[in-house]
Parts: sequence; C-alpha cells; structure tokens
Amino acid sequence: MANHHRKYLVWDFDGTLAWRPGGWTGAVLNVLHRSHPDLQTTSEKVRPYLQSGFPWHAPENSHPGLTPTEWWEDLQPVLSRAFRGAGVKNGDCMKLAGEVRTAYLDPLSWQRYNDSLPSLEVLSARGWKHVLLSNHVPELPFLLERLGLSSYFDRLFNSAETGYEKPNPKAFRTVLEWIGPDATVWMIGDDFACDILGGLEVGLPGILVRKPHPESPMYCATLSDIHQKI
Repeated sequence: MANHHRKYLVWDFDGTLAWRPGGWTGAVLNVLHRSHPDLQTTSEKVRPYLQSGFPWHAPENSHPGLTPTEWWEDLQPVLSRAFRGAGVKNGDCMKLAGEVRTAYLDPLSWQRYNDSLPSLEVLSARGWKHVLLSNHVPELPFLLERLGLSSYFDRLFNSAETGYEKPNPKAFRTVLEWIGPDATVWMIGDDFACDILGGLEVGLPGILVRKPHPESPMYCATLSDIHQKI
C-alpha cells in the first residue's frame, strides 16, 4: 500500500537556497559608485549603518497589510542614513535610497547555491513537499522565478506580505496552520537564532545548514546532506 503520509520542508531563502554577494551593503555601494564615483567608500564603512532599521531587526513588531511601495518607503530612512554615512550630501541621500530597490533586485546580482536544485529534486522524489518561509522584500517571487526555484514550492510565506518576521512565533504558526495537522514538518535555514530557535519555540524541529552552531540539534554543511538526516 502506498504511503500517503504528508511531509513538508519549510525553507529559508537568503543564505540557504540563494544569496546576493554583498547583500544590502553591496546594493548601496552599487548605487553609490554609479552616482558618486569620486567617493572611495568601502563596505566596511557602509555596513554599520545597515545593522538596524530593517523589519527583521525588530521581529516583535508586526506590519501586516503593507503594499510593496509602502514597504520600500519605510526602508528609505535606513538606506538614506547609509548614504549619508558614506559621505553623500543630505540633499542626494533620499534620491539614492530610492534607487537601491532596483539595484538590490537585479537578477544578475543573485546566485543560486549549486546544491539547491539537486537537493530539492531528490527530496521531492522522496515525497517531501516544499514551503518557503522568508524574511524578505516584496519582490521575492520575482527572484525565485529568475533563479529557477518557483516550481518546487507549494506555498510562499514572505514577511513583506504577511507582516511577520522570523523568529516571531506568528511567522511559523501561520505556516503550520496552512499545512494542517498530522504532517511531518522540518524547518531548514542558515540562521540558528532566526530559523532554528524560532521554529523550536512553536514545536517545529529544524536543520541548520551552511553555518554551524554548537547548540543546533541538527546540522548539515550542505543541502545535499539533508536527505541522510530525515
């Protein structure tokens, strides 16, 4: 008799399945070097200004109902601060902050990890369904499509749309409520505090990947190792 038990893997995106070299700092520098090539600014100078102010830096604060435009508008003061810290005159900072959206979303700036597609294919063949749970920008579906990942996921839960960032328990509970009872579910991500501890708080076991942590119950250096663990 066929085994019809439901099995779901809940995946993080950035740092787990794909990444943007340089991240937000890189996007700011892309805009800065294009508009002010005379400013010899390094990532070390810009990065400190981007360590706070993003929605995921305050996951206890929910923000449901924001449109994509409103989401990016809320980020403008943070990005403007980074340009100001890099030496841009105040009058230009907000204008440049508005250009970061295009730079950050440039599909040529994003890369898929080599083990992402093979792992998704192997796990799918073994009966696992896939859900994405990410703290990300409103255009995450666009990035997934461009990276060739969209077709593997039954559902996408993006904080820019739901209004809840990991490790807020509501982010995980929303996914579990959608999956329903009587299913085997694992969380997979590269951030111990956000993905693993956040999931465990609501009873969702996790597999930490790529970045080891001594307190993680389960760790896989690559996604290719996951099928040996579950």
